[in-house]
Amino acid sequence: MASDAYLNRVATALPPHDVHRFFLDFAASLLMNDPRRRSIFSRMADKAGIEHRYSCFEPAGDPEGATLDADGVFRRGAFPGTGKRMEMFEGAAPRLAQHAVDRLLQGEDRSRVTHLIVTTCTGFSAPGIDLELVAQCGLATSVERTIIGFMGCYAAINALKLARHIVRSDPEARVLVVNVEICTLHLKETDNLEKLLSFCLWGDGCAASLVTAEPHGLLLDGFHAVVAPEGRQLMTWSIHDDGFDMVLSGQVPAAIQEALTTEIAGILKGVPVRDVDLWAVHPGGRSVLDAVERALHLDAQALQASRDVLRDYGNMSSATVMFVLEKMLKSSRPGLLGCAMAFGPGLTAETMMFRTAG
Repeated sequence: MASDAYLNRVATALPPHDVHRFFLDFAASLLMNDPRRRSIFSRMADKAGIEHRYSCFEPAGDPEGATLDADGVFRRGAFPGTGKRMEMFEGAAPRLAQHAVDRLLQGEDRSRVTHLIVTTCTGFSAPGIDLELVAQCGLATSVERTIIGFMGCYAAINALKLARHIVRSDPEARVLVVNVEICTLHLKETDNLEKLLSFCLWGDGCAASLVTAEPHGLLLDGFHAVVAPEGRQLMTWSIHDDGFDMVLSGQVPAAIQEALTTEIAGILKGVPVRDVDLWAVHPGGRSVLDAVERALHLDAQALQASRDVLRDYGNMSSATVMFVLEKMLKSSRPGLLGCAMAFGPGLTAETMMFRTAG
């Protein structure tokens, strides 16, 4: 008989630089010659429900100045190419990930970790984050390593799904899951209003979590994927010469609402929405959370944990839903039924049912 798998705990880490207001002012400066569109941008950005976002890269003093970062890499009219950005990722991502892992495994025998799963969609390098963590965090060199790359915001749910499979097949397994994203690395110079609004969602962050057969934390109770092929081009993530390019259409919330309305019975395995106590929804943006709330007819407080994470950190891609689950681990009593979901390119929703344990 297969063992149950539990998300025992989550630790999160943020870089030191709060850049939200700086990036808003920079984006507004790109619309300096179009007061009408600048006004639209400012009005919509103010409604985004975000107050803070963090970056691994220190901003310069003046968002309207010649350079955007303190190191002078992002110069107006000469932003770095993909190669330079990947060099920056190779330095920043392992440091942030190590911070989260050290918090998670403080005081624990790290040689007991049997598996390492890393998710990221904001950079590539080899040897990569997995081997850096093995070296810097005292993991066994024999640890089984898996990279889940370039899946976008829903990758954390897939990582938990894989961790559950591992633990159910090997009850002695101790699976370390790391979700690390350096989203602000892909800052662009553009006067495209939709792209500017999209970029003003993103922040950097990392979550590290431990999945084992030990019965405490959150019981991982099953997974379900929903793909809405008609929304395939509404959310894309492509590699260009000037970094990675995110397309996040304004039609995404409506597409998510429609998909959830038709698929919620399969997601919840027939459980009525009213019987779900906890909703850990990836805060892809205020309008995305509003769409989920409308689709499922949730009360105003149901998504408060997600709204709090969005307000305090923005959208950190795959790490974000883990920040929400961290809140629930800290504040929820045992015996509650929960549903987690995250959205990404495809248009895809990856979902997970869970129960709070002791």
